[in-house]
Amino acid sequence: MGQIERYIFRNAVIAFMACLVALTLVIWVTQILRELDLVTGKGQTFAIFLTVTMLSLPALITIIAPVALFIATLYVLNKLNGDSELIVMSAAGMAPGRLLRPFAVIMLAVSIVVAAMTLYLMPASFAALRDLITQIRADFVATIVKEGQFTTLESGLTFHFRQRAGDALLGIFMQDRRDPEKTTIYLAERGQTVDVNGQSYLILEKGSVQRQEPNSRDSAIVTFERYAIDLSSFGENGGEIVYKPRERSTMELLFPNEEENYYKMQVGRFRAELHERFAAPLYAIAFTLIAFAALGEPRTTRQGRGSAMAAALVAVVLVRIAGFAASSALVRTPAAVVGVYGAPILGSLGALFLIFGGHSLKRRMARVADSVAGYIAAFLPRLRRA
Repeated sequence: MGQIERYIFRNAVIAFMACLVALTLVIWVTQILRELDLVTGKGQTFAIFLTVTMLSLPALITIIAPVALFIATLYVLNKLNGDSELIVMSAAGMAPGRLLRPFAVIMLAVSIVVAAMTLYLMPASFAALRDLITQIRADFVATIVKEGQFTTLESGLTFHFRQRAGDALLGIFMQDRRDPEKTTIYLAERGQTVDVNGQSYLILEKGSVQRQEPNSRDSAIVTFERYAIDLSSFGENGGEIVYKPRERSTMELLFPNEEENYYKMQVGRFRAELHERFAAPLYAIAFTLIAFAALGEPRTTRQGRGSAMAAALVAVVLVRIAGFAASSALVRTPAAVVGVYGAPILGSLGALFLIFGGHSLKRRMARVADSVAGYIAAFLPRLRRA
């Protein structure tokens, strides 16, 4: 790259990083506030809380990065035009392709980063988050339940113990009504939580298990001297961790276990997640090209650029909505895969046409947008007076 391209590239990188950090922090704060219950309500340490919120960052960045690049491209081009630098470059004979070159470098770099996150880092972080949440649920009995209180661990699951004696719990009562047709009650004189090979268990001593038969008032009571309960069974999947499509590696989505019951029930979601991962990097390219198509052409100070920015914003929103709609439709029908890739690709091709071959069309569109903006500006005072 020449000196001019390096100057534009440097400004674009600085603007992109500033937008990426700002947007990520804003959205990350909302995630932090949502997860505060880990510390205040579930007795977890600040390190666990920070780990949970950090594991959500890759998913945020994959969505925010293309948007940040779009905003940075608009900002840099608008600044160059405001300082009359675009006009000077155009008068000096600088072709659109050369002006686009520094933006192309950064958009390809961002696309590669987004691809690495969606194909590897994001599913790995989701899987680690699922494992951590399962561990938190398993630790819930030991850290939260207070002696003498009936505590609801989750919907339909109630736990109580009379008092603590060191590491042991005395006078244990636990009712499991998560399955309305199968109520189970555990009573024990003593219990203690232990870890075996990374799994947490509640060991009950000298007690009984009472199970109500389905569609019957009769109950079966079994006494025991020692009984172990897997605390991870407090999770929604009954102890066995079943990873959702977004929590599985890309190779597992490419070559799934077709005999797995969960896969048979969620074939569409596996398909949609796989193609969404491959399509995600394309949005960084599409958004950058759309921004460049809107503001890459120099204009005088008398020519407004607000309408061009608004048109670019509308185009980006429409492209992303089309991508989300196609991804949702892909769950139901494989034919929607055309829309998953078609939305960003068509957005990119349309922008490239305006950049290199659609100058007359772009001028007409700009005149129409300016006319609409002028009409709205003239109509608003009349509306206020009315």
